[in-house]
Amino acid sequence: MDFEFGSGDEGFRAEAREWLAGHLVGAFAELAGCGGPGSEHEGGEGRRAWERELGAGGWIGLGWEGGEGAYGNRTASLTQQVVWAEEYARARAPGRVGHIGENLLAPTLLAYGDEAQRRRFLPAIARGEELWCQGYSEPDAGSDLAGLRTVAVRDGAGYRVSGQKIWTSLAGEADWCFVLARTDPAERRHRGLSFLLVAMDQPGRIEVRPIRQMSGTAEFNEVFFDGAVAGHVVGGEGAGWRVAMGLLARERGVSTLVQQIGFAAELAEVVGEAVRCGALRDPVLRDQLVRQWAELKVMRWNALRTLGAAGDAGAPSVAKLLWGGWHQRLGELAMRVRGAAAALGPADWTAQAPYELDALQRLFLFTRADTLYGGSDEIQRNIIAERVLGLPRVERI
Repeated sequence: MDFEFGSGDEGFRAEAREWLAGHLVGAFAELAGCGGPGSEHEGGEGRRAWERELGAGGWIGLGWEGGEGAYGNRTASLTQQVVWAEEYARARAPGRVGHIGENLLAPTLLAYGDEAQRRRFLPAIARGEELWCQGYSEPDAGSDLAGLRTVAVRDGAGYRVSGQKIWTSLAGEADWCFVLARTDPAERRHRGLSFLLVAMDQPGRIEVRPIRQMSGTAEFNEVFFDGAVAGHVVGGEGAGWRVAMGLLARERGVSTLVQQIGFAAELAEVVGEAVRCGALRDPVLRDQLVRQWAELKVMRWNALRTLGAAGDAGAPSVAKLLWGGWHQRLGELAMRVRGAAAALGPADWTAQAPYELDALQRLFLFTRADTLYGGSDEIQRNIIAERVLGLPRVERI
């Protein structure tokens, strides 16, 4: 199989590289590396400004199939989208605060929304002006999403949403949230759910509480809805499960190509640490580092193999299993390379700063969650067993 890019792709690569070099300057240059695992909180307003810079340059929405540039975005082929992701990661541009709107909501609106919803929301995302978060998981409905309890009651032309969501990334910064809620209390499990769009600026009706993680940061949040107004339902009332599953397929699919560039940089940092501290003299550690490198290459080839493929029910779950386990093992390997020194922080403990960690320590702590969020490994294996191998479905109450 040929994994090379064509001449048109390489011309696009040169354009992307030139644009990034010309715009990652001044205050934006200071954001280099912000927003990675364990440092999601860094950058603040500077990263929002960078989102608007990307929008002004036309670099948001490259993969919006069917949009054809009608919503203020430029269009690009699948391979050009990969090229952009590679160059973005190599330039150490800041982590995207707009990726949920661009890569999850926008394709969902193009597939299931009506034209009024597309005209209202897609241009603002393409300009980098409105940020989104995802209201799916709940305290008692994580990987088993169909057990959610958040309800939405009809109120005139819209709905009133009440309930709690958890593990909501970027909820404190987001302008909008797409929420999966039960609109028909007579139905159970995946029936009677709707996909609603909720403005986050509703004082007294929406409360966001940050969740402190092991890494000391607070990327995730609890979100409490108390009669929050939702004026838009995507795909029609009761179609929420179909819309939500369509979105999750995009979240877990070939978008992992973007991640893998960052993974390669993290692996290089771990290898560099092994060289500096002499751990490469240990043949077992050396073998483990080579194995990580080889597995990352295989993940890339698998993602390229499935690029643009449709109808493979197991591909998203296989991709999630591959990268989740790989990234977690990398975090563990980073600590083994350090040995006993891994237990020491980069600065002395003080009451003002009791939780100082360096990049590899944050990587290790963050990656403990990789096999849980986005659908746990157990759930992914169930999906493969049921939808690919045809094994009996697990009965869920």
